[in-house]
Amino acid sequence: MRLKESTYNWLMKKCTVRILSLESELTGHFERAVYCWIFDPIEREAVMNCVALKRTFNYQVIIEIACVNSPKELLAVKEAYHARYKHSLEEDVAAHTVGDFRKASFGCTSLAKSEARILQDVVKQKKLNHEETIRILGTRSKAQLNATFNCYREDDGTPIEESLAGEAPNEFASALRMAIECIVNPQLYFVDVLHDALSKPDTDEDTLTHVIIMHAENDLRGIKEMFQRRNNVPLEHEVHKKTSGDYKTFLLALIGN
Repeated sequence: MRLKESTYNWLMKKCTVRILSLESELTGHFERAVYCWIFDPIEREAVMNCVALKRTFNYQVIIEIACVNSPKELLAVKEAYHARYKHSLEEDVAAHTVGDFRKASFGCTSLAKSEARILQDVVKQKKLNHEETIRILGTRSKAQLNATFNCYREDDGTPIEESLAGEAPNEFASALRMAIECIVNPQLYFVDVLHDALSKPDTDEDTLTHVIIMHAENDLRGIKEMFQRRNNVPLEHEVHKKTSGDYKTFLLALIGN
């Protein structure tokens, strides 16, 4: 909490322009990062969902929030979304997506507990858009899904996410693989996302911002440690090298030492 208070006091002195709304006209990465940070974590994720749906349509953010949170946390995000925007998150996902991708996104934001036994066969038969694929991902608990994925790896000799990597590239297959990677090993998933964002010739500041802010009060320490082990360089070193100005200072304050 000390980090958040000190960072908040610092940024209030640095911001000379009143921040009205991330969803409307904020264009600078620093301003957008600050706006997200001033919310508590649950409302922050509700805002991120709205921006991902209505401003840029970034399905990566929607899937990450749906798959990394517990059912209780996701319910709180959905309630905050409804309170803020007077629409249900499921309704807005349906309004901004189509076809199989709509079904997959809707399933990820409508978690419940149920039994399922056939995901492995569906993936092996390359029927990724099969109704059962969407039902299983949308209704089974993380523990149940991890057990299914472990069985798939034991029987097939290949992790399910690697099998999906061999599919013909399309938005649905990419979203499905992303959801599974978030469930199987969320820290490793976000390490790879951060590495990709920082490795591009033009740094992907939107991705960098949402990952660091979404995890700063939760598991960023573990992500930092894994990032350094995997890439032989500290996360803060890469952020320092690839960003600038107040935006760089703000992200480094959140990352900490």
